[in-house]
Amino acid sequence: MTSTPDQVDQLAAWKSREAGLYRTVPYVGLTVGALLTAAAPAPGGISFAPDLLVAAAAAAWIAWFINLHPGWGARRGLMAVYYVGLISLSTVLVLDSPWYGFFSWAGFLHASLLPGGWQFVGVAATAVLTATSQSAGPPTSLSHWLLWSVLVLFNLGVAGGLTWFGMITGRQHAHRKQLVEELAETNRRLADTMRENEGLHAQLLTQAREAGVTDERQRMAREIHDTLAQGLTGIITQLEAAGQARDQRADWQRHVDTAVTLARESLTEARRSVRAVRPEALETARLPDALADLTGRWSQVNAVRAEVHVTGHAHPLHPEVEVTLLRTAQESLANVARHARASRVGLTLSYMGDVVTLDIRDDGVGFTVTEPPVARRLDGGYGLTVMRQRVTQVGGELAVESEPGGGTAVSASVPALAGSSG
Repeated sequence: MTSTPDQVDQLAAWKSREAGLYRTVPYVGLTVGALLTAAAPAPGGISFAPDLLVAAAAAAWIAWFINLHPGWGARRGLMAVYYVGLISLSTVLVLDSPWYGFFSWAGFLHASLLPGGWQFVGVAATAVLTATSQSAGPPTSLSHWLLWSVLVLFNLGVAGGLTWFGMITGRQHAHRKQLVEELAETNRRLADTMRENEGLHAQLLTQAREAGVTDERQRMAREIHDTLAQGLTGIITQLEAAGQARDQRADWQRHVDTAVTLARESLTEARRSVRAVRPEALETARLPDALADLTGRWSQVNAVRAEVHVTGHAHPLHPEVEVTLLRTAQESLANVARHARASRVGLTLSYMGDVVTLDIRDDGVGFTVTEPPVARRLDGGYGLTVMRQRVTQVGGELAVESEPGGGTAVSASVPALAGSSG
Protein backbone atom coordinates (compact mmCIF):
# COMPACT_ATOMS: atom_id res chain seq x y z
CA MET A 1 0.00 0.00 0.00
CA THR A 2 2.91 2.30 0.65
CA SER A 3 3.93 2.10 -3.04
CA THR A 4 0.71 3.71 -4.28
CA PRO A 5 1.99 7.32 -4.12
CA ASP A 6 5.12 6.21 -6.06
CA GLN A 7 2.95 4.60 -8.74
CA VAL A 8 0.92 7.78 -9.08
CA ASP A 9 4.10 9.84 -9.39
CA GLN A 10 5.59 7.46 -12.01
CA LEU A 11 2.45 7.57 -14.14
CA ALA A 12 2.39 11.34 -13.94
CA ALA A 13 6.11 11.52 -14.84
CA TRP A 14 5.73 9.31 -17.91
CA LYS A 15 2.66 11.26 -19.03
CA SER A 16 4.62 14.48 -18.68
CA ARG A 17 7.52 13.09 -20.76
CA GLU A 18 5.10 11.90 -23.46
CA ALA A 19 3.45 15.32 -23.63
CA GLY A 20 6.88 16.97 -23.83
CA LEU A 21 7.84 14.69 -26.73
CA TYR A 22 4.65 15.54 -28.64
CA ARG A 23 5.30 19.26 -28.13
CA THR A 24 8.97 19.06 -29.25
CA VAL A 25 9.06 16.63 -32.21
CA PRO A 26 7.15 18.90 -34.67
CA TYR A 27 9.69 21.71 -34.21
CA VAL A 28 12.60 19.33 -34.70
CA GLY A 29 11.10 17.99 -37.92
CA LEU A 30 10.29 21.51 -39.09
CA THR A 31 13.88 22.62 -38.44
CA VAL A 32 15.41 19.60 -40.18
CA GLY A 33 13.14 20.09 -43.18
CA ALA A 34 13.99 23.79 -43.45
CA LEU A 35 17.75 23.17 -43.18
CA LEU A 36 17.76 20.38 -45.77
CA THR A 37 15.59 22.45 -48.13
CA ALA A 38 18.03 25.33 -47.87
CA ALA A 39 21.15 23.14 -48.21
CA ALA A 40 19.95 20.70 -50.85
CA PRO A 41 16.71 21.70 -52.56
CA ALA A 42 14.74 18.64 -53.67
CA PRO A 43 14.20 18.52 -57.46
CA GLY A 44 10.62 17.28 -57.19
CA GLY A 45 9.31 20.20 -55.18
CA ILE A 46 6.43 22.40 -56.32
CA SER A 47 6.78 25.89 -54.94
CA PHE A 48 3.39 27.31 -53.83
CA ALA A 49 4.71 29.82 -51.33
CA PRO A 50 7.97 30.76 -49.61
CA ASP A 51 8.63 27.62 -47.52
CA LEU A 52 10.16 29.52 -44.62
CA LEU A 53 7.05 31.67 -44.31
CA VAL A 54 4.83 28.58 -44.36
CA ALA A 55 7.17 26.85 -41.88
CA ALA A 56 6.89 29.84 -39.54
CA ALA A 57 3.09 29.73 -39.86
CA ALA A 58 3.14 26.01 -39.03
CA ALA A 59 5.33 26.63 -35.97
CA ALA A 60 2.99 29.40 -34.79
CA TRP A 61 -0.05 27.16 -35.38
CA ILE A 62 1.43 24.38 -33.26
CA ALA A 63 2.62 26.74 -30.56
CA TRP A 64 -0.80 28.37 -30.22
CA PHE A 65 -2.81 25.17 -29.92
CA ILE A 66 -0.31 22.86 -28.24
CA ASN A 67 2.32 24.81 -26.31
CA LEU A 68 0.50 27.94 -25.22
CA HIS A 69 -2.82 26.21 -24.49
CA PRO A 70 -2.01 22.69 -23.26
CA GLY A 71 -5.45 22.39 -21.66
CA TRP A 72 -7.08 22.44 -25.12
CA GLY A 73 -5.88 18.87 -25.71
CA ALA A 74 -9.00 17.53 -23.98
CA ARG A 75 -11.33 19.51 -26.29
CA ARG A 76 -11.74 17.05 -29.16
CA GLY A 77 -13.69 19.39 -31.46
CA LEU A 78 -11.07 22.11 -31.18
CA MET A 79 -8.31 19.56 -31.77
CA ALA A 80 -10.04 18.49 -35.01
CA VAL A 81 -9.71 22.10 -36.23
CA TYR A 82 -6.07 22.11 -35.17
CA TYR A 83 -5.35 18.85 -36.98
CA VAL A 84 -6.96 20.02 -40.24
CA GLY A 85 -4.74 23.13 -40.11
CA LEU A 86 -1.67 20.97 -39.33
CA ILE A 87 -2.33 18.65 -42.28
CA SER A 88 -2.98 21.61 -44.58
CA LEU A 89 0.28 23.33 -43.65
CA SER A 90 2.14 20.00 -43.89
CA THR A 91 0.70 19.45 -47.38
CA VAL A 92 1.91 22.85 -48.57
CA LEU A 93 5.38 22.26 -47.14
CA VAL A 94 5.75 18.70 -48.50
CA LEU A 95 4.63 19.81 -51.98
CA ASP A 96 7.07 22.70 -51.75
CA SER A 97 9.94 20.46 -50.62
CA PRO A 98 9.84 16.71 -49.94
CA TRP A 99 12.38 17.32 -47.14
CA TYR A 100 9.47 18.53 -45.01
CA GLY A 101 8.42 14.90 -44.72
CA PHE A 102 10.39 15.04 -41.46
CA PHE A 103 7.78 17.55 -40.27
CA SER A 104 4.71 15.78 -41.68
CA TRP A 105 5.63 12.73 -39.58
CA ALA A 106 4.38 14.73 -36.54
CA GLY A 107 0.86 14.09 -37.86
CA PHE A 108 1.19 10.49 -36.69
CA LEU A 109 1.82 11.68 -33.12
CA HIS A 110 -0.87 14.35 -33.03
CA ALA A 111 -3.53 12.04 -34.52
CA SER A 112 -4.07 10.85 -30.95
CA LEU A 113 -5.68 14.24 -30.23
CA LEU A 114 -8.59 13.36 -32.55
CA PRO A 115 -11.75 11.67 -31.19
CA GLY A 116 -12.26 7.89 -31.65
CA GLY A 117 -12.03 6.54 -35.20
CA TRP A 118 -11.00 9.93 -36.60
CA GLN A 119 -7.51 9.09 -35.40
CA PHE A 120 -7.20 6.57 -38.25
CA VAL A 121 -8.40 9.21 -40.73
CA GLY A 122 -5.62 11.49 -39.50
CA VAL A 123 -3.10 8.62 -39.73
CA ALA A 124 -4.20 7.90 -43.33
CA ALA A 125 -3.80 11.57 -44.34
CA THR A 126 -0.37 11.67 -42.73
CA ALA A 127 0.63 8.39 -44.42
CA VAL A 128 -0.21 9.94 -47.81
CA LEU A 129 1.92 13.01 -47.05
CA THR A 130 4.81 10.91 -45.72
CA ALA A 131 4.72 8.64 -48.77
CA THR A 132 4.72 11.70 -51.04
CA SER A 133 7.83 13.08 -49.34
CA GLN A 134 9.53 9.65 -49.39
CA SER A 135 8.89 9.32 -53.14
CA ALA A 136 10.37 12.79 -53.78
CA GLY A 137 7.03 14.43 -54.58
CA PRO A 138 3.69 13.56 -56.15
CA PRO A 139 3.76 10.55 -58.53
CA THR A 140 4.30 11.41 -62.21
CA SER A 141 4.61 7.99 -63.86
CA LEU A 142 3.28 4.47 -63.53
CA SER A 143 6.35 3.22 -61.72
CA HIS A 144 6.26 6.29 -59.53
CA TRP A 145 2.60 5.64 -58.72
CA LEU A 146 3.46 2.05 -57.83
CA LEU A 147 6.25 3.16 -55.52
CA TRP A 148 4.04 5.82 -53.98
CA SER A 149 1.23 3.31 -53.40
CA VAL A 150 3.58 0.86 -51.71
CA LEU A 151 4.91 3.61 -49.47
CA VAL A 152 1.38 4.77 -48.61
CA LEU A 153 0.33 1.23 -47.69
CA PHE A 154 3.51 0.64 -45.69
CA ASN A 155 3.18 3.88 -43.74
CA LEU A 156 -0.52 3.35 -43.25
CA GLY A 157 -0.01 -0.21 -42.02
CA VAL A 158 2.82 0.61 -39.63
CA ALA A 159 1.35 3.87 -38.34
CA GLY A 160 -2.19 2.42 -38.17
CA GLY A 161 -0.95 -0.56 -36.17
CA LEU A 162 1.00 1.69 -33.81
CA THR A 163 -2.05 3.93 -33.46
CA TRP A 164 -4.24 0.97 -32.64
CA PHE A 165 -1.83 -0.29 -30.00
CA GLY A 166 -1.47 3.26 -28.76
CA MET A 167 -5.23 3.53 -28.29
CA ILE A 168 -5.29 0.22 -26.38
CA THR A 169 -2.33 1.30 -24.27
CA GLY A 170 -3.99 4.66 -23.62
CA ARG A 171 -7.13 2.95 -22.40
CA GLN A 172 -5.11 0.63 -20.19
CA HIS A 173 -3.15 3.58 -18.92
CA ALA A 174 -6.36 5.48 -18.11
CA HIS A 175 -7.81 2.38 -16.43
CA ARG A 176 -4.59 1.82 -14.48
CA LYS A 177 -4.52 5.46 -13.45
CA GLN A 178 -8.12 5.19 -12.26
CA LEU A 179 -7.30 2.04 -10.28
CA VAL A 180 -4.24 3.68 -8.73
CA GLU A 181 -6.27 6.75 -7.80
CA GLU A 182 -9.02 4.56 -6.33
CA LEU A 183 -6.40 2.57 -4.42
CA ALA A 184 -4.85 5.78 -3.14
CA GLU A 185 -8.28 7.01 -2.04
CA THR A 186 -8.94 3.65 -0.37
CA ASN A 187 -5.60 3.92 1.43
CA ARG A 188 -6.46 7.41 2.62
CA ARG A 189 -9.83 6.22 3.90
CA LEU A 190 -8.15 3.21 5.53
CA ALA A 191 -5.65 5.50 7.23
CA ASP A 192 -8.50 7.71 8.46
CA THR A 193 -10.37 4.62 9.66
CA MET A 194 -7.27 3.35 11.46
CA ARG A 195 -6.84 6.70 13.18
CA GLU A 196 -10.52 6.64 14.12
CA ASN A 197 -10.16 3.07 15.37
CA GLU A 198 -7.18 4.10 17.47
CA GLY A 199 -9.34 6.75 19.09
CA LEU A 200 -12.17 4.26 19.62
CA HIS A 201 -9.70 1.73 21.02
CA ALA A 202 -8.39 4.27 23.49
CA GLN A 203 -11.98 5.17 24.42
CA LEU A 204 -12.87 1.50 24.88
CA LEU A 205 -9.81 0.98 27.07
CA THR A 206 -10.86 3.92 29.20
CA GLN A 207 -14.41 2.62 29.45
CA ALA A 208 -13.12 -0.88 30.24
CA ARG A 209 -10.95 0.50 33.04
CA GLU A 210 -13.87 2.49 34.40
CA ALA A 211 -16.16 -0.56 34.14
CA GLY A 212 -13.52 -2.67 35.87
CA VAL A 213 -13.23 -0.15 38.68
CA THR A 214 -17.01 -0.04 39.03
CA ASP A 215 -17.29 -3.85 39.03
CA GLU A 216 -14.54 -4.14 41.63
CA ARG A 217 -16.23 -1.53 43.82
CA GLN A 218 -19.52 -3.39 43.56
CA ARG A 219 -17.78 -6.69 44.34
CA MET A 220 -16.07 -5.21 47.37
CA ALA A 221 -19.36 -3.68 48.53
CA ARG A 222 -21.07 -7.08 48.28
CA GLU A 223 -18.21 -8.85 50.03
CA ILE A 224 -18.07 -6.27 52.81
CA HIS A 225 -21.81 -6.66 53.30
CA ASP A 226 -21.60 -10.45 53.28
CA THR A 227 -18.60 -10.65 55.63
CA LEU A 228 -17.87 -7.59 57.74
CA ALA A 229 -21.40 -6.19 58.00
CA GLN A 230 -23.04 -9.49 58.82
CA GLY A 231 -20.18 -10.50 61.10
CA LEU A 232 -20.29 -7.22 62.99
CA THR A 233 -24.07 -7.49 63.29
CA GLY A 234 -23.71 -10.97 64.75
CA ILE A 235 -20.96 -9.84 67.12
CA ILE A 236 -23.08 -6.93 68.36
CA THR A 237 -26.04 -9.25 68.88
CA GLN A 238 -23.92 -11.70 70.91
CA LEU A 239 -22.29 -8.95 72.98
CA GLU A 240 -25.70 -7.44 73.75
CA ALA A 241 -26.93 -10.90 74.81
CA ALA A 242 -23.79 -11.32 76.94
CA GLY A 243 -24.50 -7.99 78.63
CA GLN A 244 -27.98 -9.16 79.52
CA ALA A 245 -26.58 -12.41 80.96
CA ARG A 246 -23.94 -10.96 83.27
CA ASP A 247 -25.43 -12.78 86.22
CA GLN A 248 -25.45 -16.10 84.38
CA ARG A 249 -21.83 -17.06 83.97
CA ALA A 250 -22.39 -19.94 81.54
CA ASP A 251 -24.67 -17.97 79.20
CA TRP A 252 -22.39 -14.95 79.37
CA GLN A 253 -19.35 -17.06 78.44
CA ARG A 254 -21.25 -18.74 75.59
CA HIS A 255 -22.23 -15.42 74.03
CA VAL A 256 -18.70 -14.03 74.38
CA ASP A 257 -17.18 -17.16 72.83
CA THR A 258 -19.65 -16.95 69.95
CA ALA A 259 -18.78 -13.28 69.41
CA VAL A 260 -15.06 -14.13 69.31
CA THR A 261 -15.69 -16.95 66.84
CA LEU A 262 -17.76 -14.64 64.60
CA ALA A 263 -15.02 -12.03 64.72
CA ARG A 264 -12.37 -14.52 63.66
CA GLU A 265 -14.54 -15.95 60.88
CA SER A 266 -15.42 -12.46 59.63
CA LEU A 267 -11.76 -11.44 59.61
CA THR A 268 -10.82 -14.57 57.67
CA GLU A 269 -13.61 -14.05 55.14
CA ALA A 270 -12.72 -10.37 54.77
CA ARG A 271 -9.13 -11.26 53.91
CA ARG A 272 -10.29 -13.87 51.41
CA SER A 273 -12.68 -11.35 49.85
CA VAL A 274 -9.88 -8.81 49.34
CA ARG A 275 -7.90 -11.47 47.50
CA ALA A 276 -11.05 -12.51 45.53
CA VAL A 277 -10.73 -16.06 46.92
CA ARG A 278 -13.72 -18.40 47.40
CA PRO A 279 -15.24 -18.55 50.89
CA GLU A 280 -13.39 -20.97 53.17
CA ALA A 281 -16.51 -23.12 53.54
CA LEU A 282 -16.44 -23.95 49.82
CA GLU A 283 -12.70 -24.60 49.84
CA THR A 284 -13.07 -27.45 52.31
CA ALA A 285 -16.54 -28.85 51.52
CA ARG A 286 -19.14 -29.34 48.79
CA LEU A 287 -21.99 -26.86 48.45
CA PRO A 288 -24.65 -29.03 50.23
CA ASP A 289 -22.25 -29.64 53.12
CA ALA A 290 -21.31 -25.96 53.29
CA LEU A 291 -25.00 -25.00 53.43
CA ALA A 292 -25.62 -27.59 56.15
CA ASP A 293 -22.68 -26.30 58.21
CA LEU A 294 -23.78 -22.68 57.73
CA THR A 295 -27.38 -23.48 58.73
CA GLY A 296 -26.31 -25.53 61.74
CA ARG A 297 -24.08 -22.80 63.15
CA TRP A 298 -26.75 -20.18 62.44
CA SER A 299 -29.39 -22.29 64.21
CA GLN A 300 -27.15 -22.76 67.24
CA VAL A 301 -26.34 -19.05 67.51
CA ASN A 302 -29.90 -17.81 67.00
CA ALA A 303 -31.73 -20.66 68.78
CA VAL A 304 -34.04 -21.15 65.76
CA ARG A 305 -34.76 -24.57 64.28
CA ALA A 306 -33.34 -24.83 60.75
CA GLU A 307 -33.17 -27.74 58.31
CA VAL A 308 -31.47 -28.30 54.94
CA HIS A 309 -32.84 -30.60 52.23
CA VAL A 310 -31.11 -31.55 48.96
CA THR A 311 -33.02 -32.94 45.98
CA GLY A 312 -31.66 -34.25 42.69
CA HIS A 313 -28.14 -35.40 41.91
CA ALA A 314 -25.67 -33.11 43.67
CA HIS A 315 -22.63 -32.33 41.51
CA PRO A 316 -19.91 -29.66 41.48
CA LEU A 317 -20.95 -26.30 40.05
CA HIS A 318 -18.98 -23.39 38.71
CA PRO A 319 -17.24 -21.59 41.62
CA GLU A 320 -19.15 -18.34 40.99
CA VAL A 321 -22.48 -20.20 41.04
CA GLU A 322 -21.65 -21.96 44.32
CA VAL A 323 -20.46 -18.69 45.94
CA THR A 324 -23.70 -16.99 44.79
CA LEU A 325 -25.91 -19.68 46.35
CA LEU A 326 -23.90 -19.76 49.58
CA ARG A 327 -24.01 -15.96 49.94
CA THR A 328 -27.75 -15.96 49.17
CA ALA A 329 -28.36 -18.46 51.96
CA GLN A 330 -26.11 -16.49 54.29
CA GLU A 331 -27.91 -13.19 53.61
CA SER A 332 -31.37 -14.77 53.84
CA LEU A 333 -30.56 -16.35 57.21
CA ALA A 334 -29.16 -13.05 58.46
CA ASN A 335 -32.40 -11.30 57.48
CA VAL A 336 -34.44 -13.98 59.26
CA ALA A 337 -32.37 -13.52 62.42
CA ARG A 338 -32.73 -9.74 62.39
CA HIS A 339 -36.33 -9.26 61.31
CA ALA A 340 -38.48 -12.35 60.89
CA ARG A 341 -38.89 -13.49 64.53
CA ALA A 342 -39.31 -16.97 63.06
CA SER A 343 -39.42 -20.29 64.94
CA ARG A 344 -38.48 -22.47 61.99
CA VAL A 345 -36.46 -22.09 58.76
CA GLY A 346 -36.08 -24.52 55.88
CA LEU A 347 -33.48 -24.51 53.06
CA THR A 348 -34.00 -26.64 49.97
CA LEU A 349 -31.24 -27.06 47.37
CA SER A 350 -32.62 -28.61 44.17
CA TYR A 351 -30.52 -29.91 41.25
CA MET A 352 -32.83 -29.96 38.23
CA GLY A 353 -30.89 -30.64 35.05
CA ASP A 354 -29.80 -27.27 33.66
CA VAL A 355 -31.01 -25.28 36.66
CA VAL A 356 -30.20 -25.27 40.36
CA THR A 357 -32.55 -23.55 42.82
CA LEU A 358 -32.14 -22.59 46.43
CA ASP A 359 -35.31 -21.91 48.42
CA ILE A 360 -35.22 -20.36 51.92
CA ARG A 361 -38.54 -20.31 53.77
CA ASP A 362 -39.40 -19.11 57.29
CA ASP A 363 -42.57 -18.85 59.38
CA GLY A 364 -41.84 -15.33 60.59
CA VAL A 365 -43.83 -12.11 60.57
CA GLY A 366 -43.37 -11.51 56.85
CA PHE A 367 -43.78 -8.20 55.03
CA THR A 368 -45.52 -6.65 52.05
CA VAL A 369 -43.72 -7.24 48.73
CA THR A 370 -44.09 -4.39 46.27
CA GLU A 371 -44.37 -4.71 42.46
CA PRO A 372 -41.85 -4.54 40.97
CA PRO A 373 -40.16 -6.11 44.00
CA VAL A 374 -37.85 -3.82 45.89
CA ALA A 375 -35.70 -4.46 48.91
CA ARG A 376 -37.15 -3.99 52.33
CA ARG A 377 -35.18 -1.53 54.42
CA LEU A 378 -32.83 -4.10 55.90
CA ASP A 379 -29.49 -2.53 56.71
CA GLY A 380 -30.43 0.46 54.62
CA GLY A 381 -32.25 -1.73 52.11
CA TYR A 382 -29.00 -3.21 50.70
CA GLY A 383 -29.40 -6.90 51.64
CA LEU A 384 -31.89 -7.95 48.96
CA THR A 385 -30.15 -5.71 46.44
CA VAL A 386 -26.87 -7.55 46.98
CA MET A 387 -28.58 -10.92 46.60
CA ARG A 388 -30.30 -9.83 43.41
CA GLN A 389 -27.03 -8.47 41.94
CA ARG A 390 -25.17 -11.68 42.72
CA VAL A 391 -27.84 -13.94 41.22
CA THR A 392 -28.29 -11.77 38.12
CA GLN A 393 -24.53 -11.69 37.51
CA VAL A 394 -24.41 -15.45 36.99
CA GLY A 395 -27.48 -15.40 34.71
CA GLY A 396 -30.05 -16.36 37.36
CA GLU A 397 -33.23 -14.94 38.85
CA LEU A 398 -34.21 -14.04 42.42
CA ALA A 399 -37.82 -14.15 43.60
CA VAL A 400 -39.15 -12.98 46.99
CA GLU A 401 -42.62 -13.95 48.25
CA SER A 402 -44.03 -12.75 51.56
CA GLU A 403 -47.08 -11.31 53.27
CA PRO A 404 -47.64 -9.90 56.74
CA GLY A 405 -48.01 -12.81 59.18
CA GLY A 406 -47.38 -15.40 56.45
CA GLY A 407 -43.62 -15.78 56.55
CA THR A 408 -41.14 -15.19 53.72
CA ALA A 409 -39.81 -17.31 50.86
CA VAL A 410 -36.68 -16.39 48.92
CA SER A 411 -35.93 -18.42 45.78
CA ALA A 412 -32.70 -18.17 43.76
CA SER A 413 -32.65 -19.97 40.41
CA VAL A 414 -29.28 -20.16 38.61
CA PRO A 415 -27.85 -22.07 35.61
CA ALA A 416 -26.27 -25.41 36.56
CA LEU A 417 -22.87 -24.49 35.09
CA ALA A 418 -20.53 -27.40 35.66
CA GLY A 419 -17.40 -26.94 37.71
CA SER A 420 -14.30 -28.96 38.51
CA SER A 421 -14.87 -32.13 40.45
CA GLY A 422 -11.44 -31.92 42.03
